[in-house]
Amino acid sequence: MISFSQFGNDLYTGKRSIPFVARARRWYTISAVVLSIAVLGLVVNGLNLGLEFTGGSEFRVAATSTDGYESRARDAVAQVAPGESANVTRLGTSSSTIRVQTERLNEAQSDELRTELAKEFGVDRNQVSASFIGPSWGQSVSQQALRAIVVFLALVFIVMALYFRTWKMSVAAMAALVHDMVITVGIYAWTGFEVSPATMIGFLTVLGYSLYDTVVVFDKVRENTQDAFGNKRMSYGEAANLAVNQTVVRSINTTVVALLPIAAVLVMGFTVIGPGTLLDLSLVLFIGMGVGAYSSIFIATPLLAHMRAKEPRVLDLERAAAKFHAREAKDARKAAEQEAVPATVPGGAEGEAAAVGDAEEQRESVSAGSRGATPRKIHPYAQTGPRNQPKRTPKSRR
Repeated sequence: MISFSQFGNDLYTGKRSIPFVARARRWYTISAVVLSIAVLGLVVNGLNLGLEFTGGSEFRVAATSTDGYESRARDAVAQVAPGESANVTRLGTSSSTIRVQTERLNEAQSDELRTELAKEFGVDRNQVSASFIGPSWGQSVSQQALRAIVVFLALVFIVMALYFRTWKMSVAAMAALVHDMVITVGIYAWTGFEVSPATMIGFLTVLGYSLYDTVVVFDKVRENTQDAFGNKRMSYGEAANLAVNQTVVRSINTTVVALLPIAAVLVMGFTVIGPGTLLDLSLVLFIGMGVGAYSSIFIATPLLAHMRAKEPRVLDLERAAAKFHAREAKDARKAAEQEAVPATVPGGAEGEAAAVGDAEEQRESVSAGSRGATPRKIHPYAQTGPRNQPKRTPKSRR
């Protein structure tokens, strides 16, 4: 059984390969389905905006007993403001603090609700705090967050285009970022998680993390494709796919290491701490980092390879790489044929030895029969036999 480290080493060296680029249509289909579900959640449910964005009144009760706290708190609100909706939560499972959020109440209604909550939970009125948050503050935060996102994306686009010397890498990275934002927001819409200012901060953090992972992959893509343009041994898609295979284990390890402490904070937030800034921030980070790791591997690089597939230089490289692969396949077939049919000498080793012996005997007989003639040296490879015999002189001429 192969280990994970050995598997990663095989991916890096090219011994194994996952066809990320070749199966780009499959990843696009999966992302399109998930994006459609996310957008549908925004249309159907919308976002559960926190009190900071909608405005309203908030009450906190240091209760001694939390049995049936939701119905008891809503009954108290109904007595003061009939028909008014209330968001009731408990701040942590081990905490006895109850948070009640309603729409904006006037000063008289706030004082009356404090009294009713104190009576309902059997505590002193001083143990019930009241606060009011206007919607203008939330609108200001939203505007500043959107402005920060626009500036961030514009700067990232310019910097990446200058660094990688191609605007197509910037477009692919921006597409991955939008992919991450829409899916993350869609998860919030379907689950009903509250969107707070801490959530907005988390969105910006997720964008930075997703971009960091994408840039690491793109840097390896640039290195591999430059080598491919130089040696003409791989097409652009093959070089880009190798880059993703070489960085996929690193991306997975980095994401897992980053998600483990965030998961610990989430568990503490849901079980002990309760709703608050820490829980809101860790929740969006956990969702966004997981989605960002997926987009940097399955979306950004395949999209980049698809965008550059029609460039003349890339097409020339693809043809040159195809010729190189054809030569490699031809050489491999020749080598296999030579190994399958080894070279042999007719007659085997015994026939070869007999042929050498016959040649030696012929040379010795020629030397012995050359009486009265001028001795001459016969070349080892000269033809032997009557044609090499010396011409005899008749007896009458002696």
